[in-house]
Amino acid sequence: MSDYIGWLRARVGSAPIQLAFAAVCVVDEGRVLLQRRRDDGAWGFPGGAVELGESAEEAAVREVREETGLDVRVTGLLGVYTKYWHTYPNGDRAQPITVFFRGTPIGGAMPGADLAGTSIDAETLEVRYFPLDDPPQALTNQQHADALADLRAGRSGVHR
Repeated sequence: MSDYIGWLRARVGSAPIQLAFAAVCVVDEGRVLLQRRRDDGAWGFPGGAVELGESAEEAAVREVREETGLDVRVTGLLGVYTKYWHTYPNGDRAQPITVFFRGTPIGGAMPGADLAGTSIDAETLEVRYFPLDDPPQALTNQQHADALADLRAGRSGVHR
């Protein structure tokens, strides 16, 4: 959790708030990169909160590096997803406003097979590529599920 979100939550508790997020749909050789989250154990796209003063693209690239070990290049905009609600395991509620980018890996390294199941960071249990036509059945929330459906359908510039 970013310091800003922690600061905000200290003032409003678990009351509903809006949060700005950015994520990257990393596709490589017909496979999509997903992150298994520590907070709910579900799969989703790597990404996270946009820090104060940061662009959505900067946040997305930073978050992918922190959560997967990969450096990515943003290649385009998948869409902006705004009309969703998410309840975190601790009871916090938020309307996540997420900018999903398309991207490609350009460097860095994911943990090797010998590190399978080893956490990369405090938010990540595992990262793995899945065939784009055979992703996990359930993702962390409807926002990620809709982004995956749009990615698989080849859509761009989506706004929901």
